[in-house]
Amino acid sequence: MASKQKTSRKAAAAAIRRPRARAANDGAYAGDTGDDIGLDALVGHAGYAVRRFQLWIFQDFIKTLATVDIRPTQYSVMTVIGANPGLSQMAVAKRLGIERARLVHLLDSLEERDFVSRIPSATDRRSHALHLTTRGKTALAQFKRLAAEHERHVAEKIGKENRERLLQILACFT
Repeated sequence: MASKQKTSRKAAAAAIRRPRARAANDGAYAGDTGDDIGLDALVGHAGYAVRRFQLWIFQDFIKTLATVDIRPTQYSVMTVIGANPGLSQMAVAKRLGIERARLVHLLDSLEERDFVSRIPSATDRRSHALHLTTRGKTALAQFKRLAAEHERHVAEKIGKENRERLLQILACFT
């Protein structure tokens, strides 16, 4: 594993130093197709690397769960509701860092699919308690199996130990 890290560090360093040839006539860079474009300081920015990894993660998640047509945020909402039946919309939005208006739209789509139900709160007329429907519970079990497959893809991409270490590092943000 250490040799892979050394190789990727060398490749990253080479990307910083790699000169970029300009076309003689129009000033455009030759080879503007992707991998041969240097990233300069971005190579050392954690935010850039995390964002690129996030893009890969989302693409793989969406591809792995394409047969059930569920998006990462929908999965997160259903998982939290499933683990905490009766939570308010406000509590789910706050816990997952989702804007309330966006959550309302998301819950509408989950309700249309008969995955989630909103029950008026007995104590606060302005609030709704969120529950998975019977269909939602069954669907979530299937989603979790597919999400586990996605997590295996992550482990294949970065290594099982690195995946575990990444989860430890990011735990303070969850």
